[in-house]
Amino acid sequence: MSLTETSPIAQSWAAPRSLQQHLDDGRAARERTPRESLAVLPTGERDPMGILDAQDETRVPELVPIRTERMAANPFAFYRGTAALMAADLGRSPSTDLLVGSCGDAHVANFGLYGSPQRTLVFDLNDFDEAAWAPWEWDLKRLVTSIVIAGQSTSRDDRVIRDAALEAVRTYARSLRAGAKRSPLKRYYDRFDALAAEEAADAETRDVIAGAVRDAERRTGKRAARKLTTVDEAGRVVFVESPPTMTHVGALMEGRVLSVLDQFRESVSVDIRALLQKYSLSDVSLRVVGVGSVGTRCFLLSMQDGDDGVLLLQGKEAGRSVLIEHGGIEQPPGVARYIEQHGEGGRVVAMQRILQAVSDPFLGHVRRSPEGAQRDFYVRQFHDMKGGFDIDTLDDVPFRWYADACAATLARAHGQSPDAATVSGYVGRGKVVGEAILEWAYAYAALSHADWELFRRHRNVDAV
Repeated sequence: MSLTETSPIAQSWAAPRSLQQHLDDGRAARERTPRESLAVLPTGERDPMGILDAQDETRVPELVPIRTERMAANPFAFYRGTAALMAADLGRSPSTDLLVGSCGDAHVANFGLYGSPQRTLVFDLNDFDEAAWAPWEWDLKRLVTSIVIAGQSTSRDDRVIRDAALEAVRTYARSLRAGAKRSPLKRYYDRFDALAAEEAADAETRDVIAGAVRDAERRTGKRAARKLTTVDEAGRVVFVESPPTMTHVGALMEGRVLSVLDQFRESVSVDIRALLQKYSLSDVSLRVVGVGSVGTRCFLLSMQDGDDGVLLLQGKEAGRSVLIEHGGIEQPPGVARYIEQHGEGGRVVAMQRILQAVSDPFLGHVRRSPEGAQRDFYVRQFHDMKGGFDIDTLDDVPFRWYADACAATLARAHGQSPDAATVSGYVGRGKVVGEAILEWAYAYAALSHADWELFRRHRNVDAV
């Protein structure tokens, strides 16, 4: 009797699919969903204000006016806050059904710099509230549409906007194919080094990158603690109130936070768990963050060591992903089970770890429970060398560079998914897909602008 006949592994083994087989599968998918169909923006009845109003019903009521004010400011600010609307519209659009781990809100303002555990600066996606599995083109359409809207909001020449948007799709295609040709292990270790990018860019863009790096290096947790906290008479580090964007919570909420701290500690890696034993919770504050996130419950926690050292953590409410709730994407069975077991906070943390090249070691989560948390949360460091690029102030050359950098980063993130090579086979060199997504992006930018004007009327915002 041969070894093969007695080996359970040998009897159950099937050769993994090769790169060529994946590429062939992707090309075959063009018959099912022609690439030109990605340009189709569906018509029919929509209820954009109904979706936004329903979101506000679950938020802190007194913060909803701040969200309205921020979203009403301009078309790009509105777009940033309407991932749910776009997911609903994408759910009605022709789809490839080739699923990858997706950001869910991959607009240009959700990329940026942050500090790696090795204390180097990296450039990557930095928002995962909506992350889940979804068709690859949903993220790319959201990115390209954001390039169009951001370009229009800054009154750029349309040729610049079109070139930047189209090149972003081609960069995505090239980067995805280059990643597919590398081994899964090499792909896993890929990352976008901010300093290396600075050296490779043109002089104008180098200046922009250098400025962003300087700003990010200054935005440390230590600096934030100096600005946001003080020490009371008992020697306890407490937050300085600045209503309505920074307010203390009541005794009931403090008790809930204390009751779930152990749950957070259990969700992080063992080394961070040991590190956290050297800190005690000294204060909790409710803080307003972002544009679309305004009104969700976001807490800052000051953790104090025995020598007045401070670690600031941010606990942010995690609801259902818009890709699932409004886009209607059924998650793979393993993902659905994970969410059921670990909650929406666990989903955010897991997707962040998959999609980012390196992630915050303090990432953790809290699951709602009758005794403690009434909602799901994820936790991360606050202001850990986090920085970004102000799209409003970029000249045209850095604007194009930034659009390319975001596209390449998105391709690296999608490249971690098992079927990324299949997507690459479908996309090809990006010419046909690029024209289709560019057409979709311009059409959706116009739709979003109309939604913004409707929103301002719906919320009785005075005309600018």
